[in-house]
Amino acid sequence: MTDEIDWVEIAPRAPHRYTIIWMHGLGADGHDFESIVPELRLSDDLGIRYCFPNAPVRPVTINGGMAMRAWYDIMDMSLERQVDKAGIAESSASILKLIDREIEGGVSSENILLAGFSQGGVIALDAGLKCPHRLAGILALSCYLPTWPEIVPVLSEANRSLPIMMAHGLSDNVVAREAGRAAFEALTSMGYSVDWKEYPMAHSVCLEEVQDIADFIRQCFHLEGYV
Repeated sequence: MTDEIDWVEIAPRAPHRYTIIWMHGLGADGHDFESIVPELRLSDDLGIRYCFPNAPVRPVTINGGMAMRAWYDIMDMSLERQVDKAGIAESSASILKLIDREIEGGVSSENILLAGFSQGGVIALDAGLKCPHRLAGILALSCYLPTWPEIVPVLSEANRSLPIMMAHGLSDNVVAREAGRAAFEALTSMGYSVDWKEYPMAHSVCLEEVQDIADFIRQCFHLEGYV
């Protein structure tokens, strides 16, 4: 366990071959996406370990300074919202340490996938694009990329061809679809292969999206044909 964060874990029944590190959204915790695991319908025999980190507790400006689990502070809710970029960098560094821990435990970096929802999706993108080790993929749900273009100088060459799936609700009133779409367009302009998906939902996850997520995981782990 790192000094920075702890996590909720779902261990595989079969020998551990793959790891999904999945970050929750603002005010939630590592238990938030536990329930999605059975909905993915990926067999326990595949050896996938799910790691759901807990964000640190910190004051959040838009919530009146109330302390809650947050990967970084948010100052306002405008489309050009101000965010705590130092906090993003700090949280990304914690996730990179988790990746190193998995590698040290014997898992190939190419069998590690980063996923996240809302704030967690921001961290999945930021950490994954910086990671010096080749990863399996990035799953970024209902999020945006507030560190663009500052992140450009530290983009990892190891992950230039990394599969990325971004998904967004058409009626998202928390993270505007336009903000997510801008991140998608910025990444594609840099040559990244990004699969953009939209769903008739708000700031949430829907059944069709869960099915697409499962397909993306199979693709990233080269498990096409497996259930």
